[in-house]
Amino acid sequence: MAQTLREFLDSRPNLRYIFTGGKGGVGKTVTAAVLAYQFALEGKKTLVASLNPVHSLTSVFGQNLSGGQFRQVEGVPNLWAVEVDASDVVARYRENIAKRVREFLKYADIPVDAGPFVDIAVTNPAFEESAMFDKMIDVMLNEARDFDRIVFDTAAVANAIRLIGLSKIYGLWLSRMIQSRKEALSLRVQLSFRKEKVEEEVRKDPMLADLLDMNERFTQVKKLLVDPEITAFFFVTLPLTLPISVVRRFIQQVQAYDIPVGGVIVNSCIRADEARRAAGDEYLQNKFQEQEGYIRIIQEDLGPLVRSYIPLYKSEVHGLDALKEVARDMFAPADASLYLAS
Repeated sequence: MAQTLREFLDSRPNLRYIFTGGKGGVGKTVTAAVLAYQFALEGKKTLVASLNPVHSLTSVFGQNLSGGQFRQVEGVPNLWAVEVDASDVVARYRENIAKRVREFLKYADIPVDAGPFVDIAVTNPAFEESAMFDKMIDVMLNEARDFDRIVFDTAAVANAIRLIGLSKIYGLWLSRMIQSRKEALSLRVQLSFRKEKVEEEVRKDPMLADLLDMNERFTQVKKLLVDPEITAFFFVTLPLTLPISVVRRFIQQVQAYDIPVGGVIVNSCIRADEARRAAGDEYLQNKFQEQEGYIRIIQEDLGPLVRSYIPLYKSEVHGLDALKEVARDMFAPADASLYLAS
């Protein structure tokens, strides 16, 4: 029998890093906000951080959380939120890469304009995701060190998987870059006439120092990401074909990267008692019958991972009162029969 969300969290008292992901529009920001809200109510100093380029925390909490700064959520002791400013992260990442490219050309004695090389480096399709991954590392290792729980609201699931997947690719790239830099510096010493001077420069090589620092940070965060006692990735889906297929496919990919899967939250489900009360509403009845088939698919394909079902609300989740209602439903026992006709 599947653990409920409450049972799962209680079984992992040291859980510290929680990620929510899913297809766009399934309610992952609400899920992240509710998890953070609940942790805070239980006395855990909690940070909810949006890594989504299109932020929604401000809307969900009903208060201004924009600007890329850690802000305490009004009305909820122990809860802070930050909508990570992607443009700021990318700009700083771009500046850092430009600096390293110029240093590389300088130390390689290549008398060419660094501009085109910088342009190539920062127009890589994965550049923005790499920058956001670097920001995530900063939050995990430095900026959020004083928090008991950190809940990350990731981008749409395809981007989220690439972001998390960089934890493996990043390591391979860093190892190769460090080895290549060491080989280049060694060759420079061998070919130089003033070996003492060059050896001194090599010991202070800024690019190698930077790579070694990045590798150390990466090694630390990778240990955190693959530890099922402190990290969990929750998927959010709707009772519809496409979101279910996306979750099913990407659970396999997350597991391939050794990221612990916390479970699945099924959102926006029509309650059976609501359907009965609206017996004359043809559209609602059709949607309810359609939902029944999808919930049975979810039970069959994802059953052991389903932690909770969240009902469809009459209005958008906005403000603390609405979050309180969602928390009550999300942490209730995961009873699929409430959303089935029979």
